[in-house]
Amino acid sequence: MQYFATSTLPSSQQTDCVTVAVFEQGELSPSATLVNEQSNGYISKIIDRGDISGSVGETLLLQDVAGLKSPRLLLVGCGKKDDTTENQFNTAIGAMIKVLDNSGADDATSYLSEIKVKSRTVEWNVQQTVITAESNLYKYTQTKPSVKATVQPIKSITFFSENSSTQSASDSGLAIANGMSLARTLGDLPGNVCTPTYLADQAVELGKRYNSVTTTILEEADMAELGMHSLLSVSRGSREPAKLITMNYQGAGDDRPVVLVGKGLTFDAGGISLKPSQGMDEMKYDMCGSAGVFGTISAIAELNLAINVIGVVPSSENMPDGDANKPGDIVTSMAGKTIEILNTDAEGRLILCDALSYSERFNPEIVIDIATLTGAIIVALGRQATGVFANDQTLADDLLKAGNDSHDRVWQLPLWDEYQSQLDSNFADIANIGGKEAGSVTAACFLSRFTEKFTWAHLDVAGTAWNSGGKAKGATGRPVPLLVQYLLNRIDDKK
Repeated sequence: MQYFATSTLPSSQQTDCVTVAVFEQGELSPSATLVNEQSNGYISKIIDRGDISGSVGETLLLQDVAGLKSPRLLLVGCGKKDDTTENQFNTAIGAMIKVLDNSGADDATSYLSEIKVKSRTVEWNVQQTVITAESNLYKYTQTKPSVKATVQPIKSITFFSENSSTQSASDSGLAIANGMSLARTLGDLPGNVCTPTYLADQAVELGKRYNSVTTTILEEADMAELGMHSLLSVSRGSREPAKLITMNYQGAGDDRPVVLVGKGLTFDAGGISLKPSQGMDEMKYDMCGSAGVFGTISAIAELNLAINVIGVVPSSENMPDGDANKPGDIVTSMAGKTIEILNTDAEGRLILCDALSYSERFNPEIVIDIATLTGAIIVALGRQATGVFANDQTLADDLLKAGNDSHDRVWQLPLWDEYQSQLDSNFADIANIGGKEAGSVTAACFLSRFTEKFTWAHLDVAGTAWNSGGKAKGATGRPVPLLVQYLLNRIDDKK
């Protein structure tokens, strides 16, 4: 869909549908007030007779309202005036786009951008509108041809704003939304389609689409030469060969890069430590960390950002084959550290540690890994916030800020030395699990052993990268908004 900006008032706007906000207690937004005056109080009459109350997400589509050039007027409830939260704003936008997409209108002009969202600017409103709209319009169809397309979908939305930067916010929102859609599609594809080889092929396609992106694929023989025996120990149990995917985005000359390392487990059965069958279908989503890296690289390439970013994706399956890892096995990582495998279902850290060591060769300024690493993070934070751990507080603070700016929020958890002893092993340098206590923390502690040479943060997205069970089941596209905002903030800070 296309997005534009305008400063034209609603009564003069040539469009298929004008959208304005109404609030509780019969209060109106500035644009709704103008429409109400032009229509001789028609909106007030609608409210007085109880057709719409202004509660968040409530909608009412009206036809041929006097005083409007537009044939349609959509009223959207936004709660209490001057007290709209980010979640309420997103709910209102989601309700708006669903009505518009089934209204028969080809284009619409939204005046919801003028809503005062707490501590937010009109640019934030516009960017969030695009992201939320595109997220609501997303449909997974790759393996479900029975999904019916909308007969006459909405094709463009124009935002009301007197600020010239609105179009830039719209462009950023669309690039982020497109990156999220790519991440969601990769996450939603079944494991027999989205294999490590498929992910590698998608990375090659991304390199063909953008001249700024160079893709490199390492095969298992290449990884063996580099000593990546921790990563390769996971893939031994699968008939699908592992891949180490590198996507190098160059937008800032010789600047040191930000490296994003995404866990790419395209299916996780748990290996010999087999997972319960209930819900195992969802383990195709164990590559959502890598999907987030794909989506972020796509977004920044679309925006042509002035920054260097390298995406590194270790990709494998984790299956219970006769050659698979066994509890008690000891493997040697690329860093030379030996690892005792006490649980084969703690495989994500086994592939990530070698990818983190591999990242050293890029002389990175920052390294951030993204992984659906632990169920424990869902217990701690639910599905609202991504867990962040870091060996540098400035980096942690920057990610916290980017999460708040984008409303794709994170919460910092400790990475204290006191937790490291839980990873002690009688037979190797480190065990791959630390017991039932503080599972997310000890997983991060494990990764920290391989990040001593650079500034690093770990994002545990197990609770935020997908929705589990029911009709909502599917990938979310997070943390693409967080990561793109973090990179945008870095660029702004260097200006």
